Amino acid sequence: MFAFLAHLVLTAGLLLLMAHLVRGVQVEGWGAALIGAIVLGLVNAIVRPLMVILTLPFTIFSFGLFLLVINALMLWLVAALVPGIRIQGFISALVGSLVLTLLNLVVELIT
Repeated sequence: MFAFLAHLVLTAGLLLLMAHLVRGVQVEGWGAALIGAIVLGLVNAIVRPLMVILTLPFTIFSFGLFLLVINALMLWLVAALVPGIRIQGFISALVGSLVLTLLNLVVELIT
């Protein structure tokens, strides 16, 4: 349970950091970031696998690069569902998802 809560708070912090690094992405504080982290986890657990299966031909044809588009769409969906998170277009969502992925990778390497 502690590991889950720690991961949730860490993801919320990474969402806030990503919002400061990427132009066009806004997170209105820790409350929105925590709710965003929960919704992002749910979206990545439920919606993302369905999208990966449905778009498998595109993913294979693009040598896996279409997964970047799916990640951006998942982040954009989170912004649509959480009131305190706003993303001003697909390019911002794409760059935001790339930054969030890199930040998560750095955290995984450190821990």
